[in-house]
Amino acid sequence: MRTVFALLFTVIAAAANAAPLPPAARTEVDALLTRLQSSGCEFNRNGSWYAGADAKAHLLKKLDYLEDKDMVKTAEQFIEKGASTSSMSGKAYLVRCAGKAPVESAQWLKAELQRLRAARAASAPAR
Repeated sequence: MRTVFALLFTVIAAAANAAPLPPAARTEVDALLTRLQSSGCEFNRNGSWYAGADAKAHLLKKLDYLEDKDMVKTAEQFIEKGASTSSMSGKAYLVRCAGKAPVESAQWLKAELQRLRAARAASAPAR
């Protein structure tokens, strides 16, 4: 019986340590992944090319893992720790858009993050 309680306590403690991204960061990550999905670009993971929807699904799984481990608090941290390289092979992810050479996903996502933030700042009411 003690073993059951100890196991239960461990599970509860681990769940209590898991923390989702702060709302502003989650909004940015969701917007980035939606842009990737709707961009028409392809995503390379371990030598195979995938459509944006498949890339989004994969990266959301990685985000869930990182959140469960309380490893991300910002969109930049998500890009660095989850959306740049394969955790299995260590190879960089790539993004290939029509008529352009592939670029590392970190570069593509960081550029899109800057565009998102610039658009948000431009639409913010003047103070």
